Amino acid sequence: MGLPKKLTEQQIKFANLLICEEGRKTATQCAIEAGYAKDSARQHASKLQNPKLYPLVVQYIGELRDEWQKKYDVTFGTHISELAKLRDEAREKKAWSAAVNAEVARGKAAGLYIEQKIIRTGKLEDLTTEELESRMKQIIDDYSPILEDVSFEEIKDQVKSSPQTKKESEPSNESSLSSSHTKSEKPNAQKK
Repeated sequence: MGLPKKLTEQQIKFANLLICEEGRKTATQCAIEAGYAKDSARQHASKLQNPKLYPLVVQYIGELRDEWQKKYDVTFGTHISELAKLRDEAREKKAWSAAVNAEVARGKAAGLYIEQKIIRTGKLEDLTTEELESRMKQIIDDYSPILEDVSFEEIKDQVKSSPQTKKESEPSNESSLSSSHTKSEKPNAQKK
């Protein structure tokens, strides 16, 4: 029988729909819309995407996908210039809020703004930022053996030998904290 040397209109329509409606419609829906029978559309959609059965259709789908990616590609330059156009159009219409938002978005894209969020839950909401940072450092110190590839058996032995009650588990001074794990292993590895 041999492979066809040219795409049919139905195959071209299927490929176009598949790329244009990607993420919004399934391949089966695209096949139905392209004119394939509902009861066999799923099989046709599958076969049309098989390079062994329909290499020309698969090649055409690939070419269309590349075209669309180039057309809608977001690069830093295009993104910044598009935001500048939106800002300028908003200024012309005296839509100051939209103009400011576009300019802020340009600044964020350029890395001029850094958003920081501290989410506090439970009893942590009563802590100040400094206390919260101190607590995070303590947690990192307490769990540094896990972060520094200490074997599971060593961690298990430490957990078994540690006190079980809350009062006993809280270190009373700096020396008891440092004795709970060895500081000789990569000190301050997390501070880079």
